Amino acid sequence: MDCKCRLLLYFVVFVLSDLKINGVHGDQQVPCYFIFGDSLSDSGNNNNLSTSAKANYLPYGIDFPAGPTGRFCNGRTTVDVITKLLGFEEFIPPYATANGSELLQGVNYASGSAGIRDETGKQLGHCISIDEQLQHHKITISNIVNILGDQTQATNHLNKCLYSVQVGSNDYLNNYFVPEYYKTSTQYTPEQYAAVLAKQYSHQLRTLYNHGARKFALFGMGPIGCTPHAIMTYGTSGSLCVDKLNDAAMLFNDQLKLLTDQLNMELKDAKFAYVNILEIMLNLAKYFPDFKPAVSPCCPVNEFGQCVPSKSPCFLRNLHIFWDAFHPTEAANIITAIGSYPAFGFLNVQLHEMDLSGLPAQFHSVSINSRTMLD
Repeated sequence: MDCKCRLLLYFVVFVLSDLKINGVHGDQQVPCYFIFGDSLSDSGNNNNLSTSAKANYLPYGIDFPAGPTGRFCNGRTTVDVITKLLGFEEFIPPYATANGSELLQGVNYASGSAGIRDETGKQLGHCISIDEQLQHHKITISNIVNILGDQTQATNHLNKCLYSVQVGSNDYLNNYFVPEYYKTSTQYTPEQYAAVLAKQYSHQLRTLYNHGARKFALFGMGPIGCTPHAIMTYGTSGSLCVDKLNDAAMLFNDQLKLLTDQLNMELKDAKFAYVNILEIMLNLAKYFPDFKPAVSPCCPVNEFGQCVPSKSPCFLRNLHIFWDAFHPTEAANIITAIGSYPAFGFLNVQLHEMDLSGLPAQFHSVSINSRTMLD
């Protein structure tokens, strides 16, 4: 193992230990955190659904304190790490189990295989689309009104919360690029499809705004052409990744950047931040070439690209980018979360410099010990 690989391993172990044992030092940055999205953020909402897209069995959760919870990872997801970076003592509960006063700190609505389009992912079984997640959030708001006493207090509370949305991958992987189930690839060119998705996404974000959301973190699509599933399915023709999938991701991301700018111009009392997941993930491979390649998932996978139940995963999980054929490992999620954190500067979060000498420059100005309280 060379020097760079050891630095990465020590860094990941350090952050894992800090998050597991000490949590995050300092004040909670926001009073509540609401999470929308797909399997990259799902923390158990699919567990009781009739779908093959679920992860409530070993080896999923092998490195998570509570074991298998429905997270599509060996441990924490990116939003789990962000939750700790924001100063929360507990992880945000899934909508499927959230109740009572814990609703005031936020809810995770994300659902594996879900997309912007309602039909996306349905060939795998039932999932909770973004439109359905918005309906669930409306129910949560009604409960918050009852807890706080009136709509005004509830709205004032919601105005201070962080809302993160990470969605879009399934609109390609479980829609556009599976023509045996969906017709979208015959109805739209890749450019047209990205625009159609952005238009529907805009309506969904405006619905959140109308329900009191004012602080948004919008996660771009990652390199879907670099997953083990993509490489095993399409091959790469000498490239490191499947170009047509990554090209589609970039078209979507370009539309999302434009949408972010548009929403910031039109909704002056709100803040929208774009998080460039594609760049962060590609830099993992660029700066840490000793991470195991994408063609090597950490767990044995089935025909759906998910871990085979009860099969033993790889031992050096901190050196793998991908856990199964689609989803990153906890180690990759930690670095992704820390790489994303500067985008939350619109929250007035003070980012202190920590000693990460030897690691890529984009990680240098990030701290997990931020102490600035939001207004």
